[in-house]
Amino acid sequence: MRLPPALANTPWREGGWTRKEIVGHLLDSAANNRQRFVRAAADGAYAGPQYAQDAWVAAHGYASQTWETLLDWWKVEHEILAAVVDHIPAERLDASCTVGDDEPVSLRFLIEDYISHQRWHLEQLKAPVAAT
Repeated sequence: MRLPPALANTPWREGGWTRKEIVGHLLDSAANNRQRFVRAAADGAYAGPQYAQDAWVAAHGYASQTWETLLDWWKVEHEILAAVVDHIPAERLDASCTVGDDEPVSLRFLIEDYISHQRWHLEQLKAPVAAT
C-alpha cells in the first residue's frame, strides 16, 4: 500500500489510531487469530481470552516503528496466517470456538470474521484525512 510516511502518522479520524497503529492492530489481530485457528484445528475446539486491543497496540509501540517495517511485518504475518488456514482440515472448520465471554462460533466463522475485520481496517487506512 502506498501511503506517505507523514500520513502513516496521522489518525484516520479525530481521536482514533494513526494508520501505523491500525496496521499494528492488524498484526495483533493476526497473532491472536493464528493461536485460535491453530488450536481449534489441532484440538477440535478453542476457548481463550478476548484481545485487549488498546493495551496490545500501546505495548508494541507501533507508532514508533517505520511504515515500511510495519507493512513488511504485516505481509509476512498474513502469509503465515494464510498458510495456516490453507492447512486446516475441512472437518475442523466446524470446530467450536469461544473467545472470552462471547457465544461459541465455528472456526469457519472466526476465519470469515477475521477477513471482514481486515477489510474494514484496510478501508480506514485509505480514508481521506479529515479537514481540520
